[in-house]
Amino acid sequence: MACAQEARETAEAVARRSYGKLIAFLAARTGDVAAAEDALSEAFAAALVDWPASGVPDNAEAWLIAVARRKTIDALRRRRSGEGAVEELRRRRSGEGAVEELRMMAEEPAVASARDIPDERLALMFACAHPAIDPGIRAPLILQTVLGFDAATIASAFLISPATMGQRLVRAKNKIRQAAIPFRVPERAELCDRLDAVLAAIYAAFAEGWSDPAGTEIRRRNLAEEGIWLGRLVASLLPDEPEALGLLALMLHAEARRGARRNARGEYVPLADQDPALWDTPLIEEAEALLFRASAMGAIGRYQLEAAVQSAHVVRRRTGRSDWAAIERLYDALSAITGSPVVAINRAIAVAETHGAAAGLAALDQVADDGRLAEYQPYWAARAGLLARADDVAAADAAYQRAIGLESDPAVRRFLQQRREQLRARS
Repeated sequence: MACAQEARETAEAVARRSYGKLIAFLAARTGDVAAAEDALSEAFAAALVDWPASGVPDNAEAWLIAVARRKTIDALRRRRSGEGAVEELRRRRSGEGAVEELRMMAEEPAVASARDIPDERLALMFACAHPAIDPGIRAPLILQTVLGFDAATIASAFLISPATMGQRLVRAKNKIRQAAIPFRVPERAELCDRLDAVLAAIYAAFAEGWSDPAGTEIRRRNLAEEGIWLGRLVASLLPDEPEALGLLALMLHAEARRGARRNARGEYVPLADQDPALWDTPLIEEAEALLFRASAMGAIGRYQLEAAVQSAHVVRRRTGRSDWAAIERLYDALSAITGSPVVAINRAIAVAETHGAAAGLAALDQVADDGRLAEYQPYWAARAGLLARADDVAAADAAYQRAIGLESDPAVRRFLQQRREQLRARS
């Protein structure tokens, strides 16, 4: 018999490893993402009750799928017999469509093991990026349905309130069901139109995993690995799409530095202080080859430019210094494409390296009134560093205080505190 703790740990491990795969499997059969999420949630709840008594099954994923399918079938039957039966029967394909959907799901062979569960995550991602879905919610929707992010985490990444994000996600899931959006990888003619949202979601997932530099949080490390896996999948599906190659190059360049982001004591090491000898050479070489292929295709985009920024930092392995002039030009191009305040912050840092701290601060001041940055830690950390270089000790101290208060990573917080103490020692 399994104890409750073992059951919970197994359920959490399956959720980390396979959440999106299980949701995609269920949603592809009903066309209803919210129902798939509800059914899987009920299956996890059932596992916490059943497994401590009967033991954790050898094929936990298959057990969860079996329970979730039964829950889904029960929900479909309730819809058919409830007050909304007429509307439900009209919803998909035809009046008999929902009946046929229920019959097919009930008759589908049982899943015997995790290997028998087809990986339909990419089809789910492209369903979430369908033209019928509002463009602004496509990437957040992918993050929640495929990777299991909660609304608050997604809202933070997109700089909007959790309540607003939650409402938009609910509306988008309803749209998928009501419009009977198909769960399939679209034909090539449609594929590129949806690609931006898919790539944005993959990168956001990777970035969430990247925010745990030491790899101590299993969920976040898995997200970085998932992001790279999905990036490889899309790049293999679209080998002639330069932005797919650019995104993969960007993620590989960043992942190549993971081992250098913490010292032997677990303390944070910023990029400028990292030992290039600790960077992963095979990953860098793969990233450079992908970027070279993408650049030869003659269609420059955001991810290629961001990967090129990373490539300009890699130059330090040979010269001892990043190519800041090239980095500034690349951020100029990124600013023109995206208009992103995050890009503006990074551009200001590059300007400071090429033209001095005062010029960098002037560039940063151009986005100072953007309300989205009020609680954005990297803005305050960058501002503190530039003010310190400009010898404005009081303003730098205040900016460091704000950055420290907004930072959740203990190692990065200690690093900022040390910089603040060094600043105070100068005064």
